[in-house]
Amino acid sequence: MNKIKILSLALVATTLVAKAQDLEPAKKAIDAEQFEKAKAMLKSIIVSKSTNGKAAFLLGNIYLKQNVADSAKIFFDKGLASSDASKFNTIGLAQIDLDNKNTSAAQAKLNTIIAGLKKKDVEEYVYSAKAYMNSDYPDYKNALAVLTKAVAVNPTDAQIQLTLGDAYYGNKMQNEAYAAYRNAYQTDGSLLRAKMQLGVLLKGAKAYTEAVKAFNELIAINPNYGPVYRELAETYYLWGKNEPKTYTENIQKALSFYEKYMSLTDYSLSSRMRHADFLIIARDYKALEVEANKMKELDNVNPRILRYLGYSAFENGNVDVALKSLNDFISNPANKVIARDYAYYGQAKIKKGTSADGKTVDPIVLAEAIADIKKAIEIEPLMANELNELGKKYFSQKMFSVSSPIFELAIANPNSTNFIEDNVYYGLSVYTENKAKDAATMDKVALAKADVAMDTVIAATPNYQEAYLYKARINNTLGNDEIMAATYQKYLDVVTTKGPEELAKNKTKVMESYNNMASHFANNDVPKAKELLNKTLELDPANQYALDALKILK
Repeated sequence: MNKIKILSLALVATTLVAKAQDLEPAKKAIDAEQFEKAKAMLKSIIVSKSTNGKAAFLLGNIYLKQNVADSAKIFFDKGLASSDASKFNTIGLAQIDLDNKNTSAAQAKLNTIIAGLKKKDVEEYVYSAKAYMNSDYPDYKNALAVLTKAVAVNPTDAQIQLTLGDAYYGNKMQNEAYAAYRNAYQTDGSLLRAKMQLGVLLKGAKAYTEAVKAFNELIAINPNYGPVYRELAETYYLWGKNEPKTYTENIQKALSFYEKYMSLTDYSLSSRMRHADFLIIARDYKALEVEANKMKELDNVNPRILRYLGYSAFENGNVDVALKSLNDFISNPANKVIARDYAYYGQAKIKKGTSADGKTVDPIVLAEAIADIKKAIEIEPLMANELNELGKKYFSQKMFSVSSPIFELAIANPNSTNFIEDNVYYGLSVYTENKAKDAATMDKVALAKADVAMDTVIAATPNYQEAYLYKARINNTLGNDEIMAATYQKYLDVVTTKGPEELAKNKTKVMESYNNMASHFANNDVPKAKELLNKTLELDPANQYALDALKILK
């Protein structure tokens, strides 16, 4: 009987080892981001043995990475029936709960799993932590809590250390992340991802030269490890963005390395989508349009392709295709619409509603467009940073009816990196749009907001003389003479403090200040008005306004 028991245990152990070996190539393909290759391997395993719950879990996890939650759930549910891997598939279902913001259900599942884990259950700890981190709503603190328990029972395990590094990195604990990634790679030199993440930390610290060196060291070890080329692409992109003089050279390197990444992973629809996302960041819209049409050939029904078609069509001047593609995508409630979708949709509407001479936009269309851009900011407040460039584009084209509402949206977010400049442009846009209108047609509400915007600028930068000038002009338009005169005086005070050179440089604006202040004092302080007009004539003896005004005052 003892011999039979020993043989049975040996048989079980052999079976478990065989299963693990069956899955190793698929796991390596997943780590190398060769997801279609891994899916084919796992599906083959499941076909040969439908009860392989671990294969079902890994396959479901790939579908989650590819944002196909329905297929993921099918395989997780299938894997629950297996006796050896039901825990893994419960973890997979917990991540789906997290993605659906059903936190209590997810935590109930994960807490049950974690409570029953033993020292040998390394992967269960790792995947439980990853469920928290890989969710659409990452929770790095709970991931760290899981991994702290894992470290307590397996302090040196390389996979735990690698995942711990990811949790620290996500939680913005850079030093701890570095130590964990280093420990993982020192423990297991085959963990290329751990070494790669050391370079990712350098990239995040804007140490681009050192990051490139670290990635090249990894390439020297294994030139066929695809993910490192994606990291190189992103590093060169960020390098060019942060050092504009290097942008042209570095963006070409970035695009080249991303192509290398694609060649080493796969050209499936999901990988093409990752490529398309990078092309959007890199602003290579010609290449994006080519990629979008290739994706359309692969899968004409995938709705996300409409996003890429919409973006590229807009940037490449085909506004009708952009409007149709984005409308079809946004109007489908099943699609996960992001902020940029609304931002592009709004811009496409503005372009479509612009008159042939490029000077005006249909007011109804403009209102719809601004509402779309507002939706984008509501979804992602950080997009307010991008409105600066968009608003300035319309401002430079003298389309102030468009730049005004765009800058108004921008200044609604005080955390925007361009907040002060956006207030300046908002005030200027409103003033320039209204200065030639009569009292019946000017937008007094907008002008009052523009006045507040200039107060914001003055409070933040009291030595910025132009803010006083713009505020004075706005109040002059509104007929607020006392505020106008007082603010022109503040403008003069700042310019005078800066010295004679600054006064000479701003001669025209100084005379504007004297003359407008004089027009106010002419009603209640004639000597003061004459004094100001004479100051104008000291700068320009032929100034017609001052000469005419003095004749009237005499």
